[in-house]
Amino acid sequence: MNLARRIARYACALSIDDVPEQVNARVQQRFVDSLACILGAYDAGPVRTAVAVASGTPQPSSTVFGTGLRTTPELAAFANGIMVRFLDYNDGYMGREPGHPSDSIPACLAVAEAEGATGSELMAAIVVAYEIQMGLQDAASLNKRGWDHVNYVNVAMAAAAARLMKLDEAQTEQAINIALSAHIAMRQVRSGSLSDWKGCSAANAARNAIFAATLARHGMTGPSPVFEGEMGFFKQVTGAFELDVDGFGSRENGQFAILRSLTKTFPTNGELHTAVWAAIDLRSKIPDIDTIAAIRVETSEFNLRVLADSPEKWRPLTRETADHSLPYNVARALLDGDITIESYTAQRMADPRAIALMSKTTVSEDAALTKLFPKHLANRLTVTLASGEEFSSERISGPGSLETPMTDTDFERKFRRMAAPHIGRVAQGRVLEFVSDLAKQRDFQPLFEAMSREPASDAAREQA
Repeated sequence: MNLARRIARYACALSIDDVPEQVNARVQQRFVDSLACILGAYDAGPVRTAVAVASGTPQPSSTVFGTGLRTTPELAAFANGIMVRFLDYNDGYMGREPGHPSDSIPACLAVAEAEGATGSELMAAIVVAYEIQMGLQDAASLNKRGWDHVNYVNVAMAAAAARLMKLDEAQTEQAINIALSAHIAMRQVRSGSLSDWKGCSAANAARNAIFAATLARHGMTGPSPVFEGEMGFFKQVTGAFELDVDGFGSRENGQFAILRSLTKTFPTNGELHTAVWAAIDLRSKIPDIDTIAAIRVETSEFNLRVLADSPEKWRPLTRETADHSLPYNVARALLDGDITIESYTAQRMADPRAIALMSKTTVSEDAALTKLFPKHLANRLTVTLASGEEFSSERISGPGSLETPMTDTDFERKFRRMAAPHIGRVAQGRVLEFVSDLAKQRDFQPLFEAMSREPASDAAREQA
């Protein structure tokens, strides 16, 4: 049995009843986290573009958050997926390949709404998407060969969409074949000066996967075997790898991948979070930031190669470059004691003090930190003052890690902080109540209505 068929069999066979309560609770947390990211991206340029495109194809299938617009599930998944990903604030996972498994959540919701699926069916599809994507991330690196991690979203979302459409095992295999063969994304999206597409690539993979499942539903077949074939994924993209589909989460083993996913306390790249925590720690010890003479960042091979790889990372001009710049985030955290959405405004990126600190920064690999990777995303900072005095801080992990997971209270706080400019406290409560009872929901319109923008004066009055 080829790999695509084995993945399809898992996606179709996992029973809702096989998902333990602990896993369902984690799905609810990731759902709230994704909604927080969506609210924070309502005014983003790429989101406005996606909404404009979706508005040209009205259809009573799936809803675009914050607009009241209904369109095809593919276009709703694209627009809502960009909202989840834009701020780089959604969850993540680091295996041999980095990625963001919650990229499938808005796409699963779009299909669930179009198909009239229940909340419990939606949650099971999300579990399937996490299981497949994170399993692939553990199995093989894409970025080292120049390919983007969203190629794994192709597979995970094709399987999840097929499940929500109630396709059989053979049809689901064809959905995977079509999605993966036809939509291979290049890593250039995350190299050099980063563009709008950095936050759109995963949403586009999900959009393509839904279309692939729709084609398979109507009898379309795809290239097979898509992984093992002479011109297949193994030989052309990753090299051969083993994927233990039999070890995916089940009633028997209870080891569901979503339990290993990580969440973010800062709206920035996950692998540099510990560098931000280290910089915040040092800031409290340094009497005058302007007396810093040198900053040395010691990090893993991955971080050096991805987050300090080009001159653009020392002088970011776009938000997308800045939130993937190790030197910039260290400088901003030293100056401000925090990283927020406002850290990536044009004014902040052009701040002469930040530019001066980046000019004093060097980044190098420490083999010991590379050995900890990817289990621990560690960073070490050493700051030398003009007086010659040195301060150093090393962080192995931080809040949102497996060692220190975020709590329900943390997710609610994050959600309310991101929601405050757009919806009032009453609407926020309705959203949180809806998600707390997600498994029993049969209509998703109350969620979209609660997430709709309120007049600024009304929202501000409620916050007060």
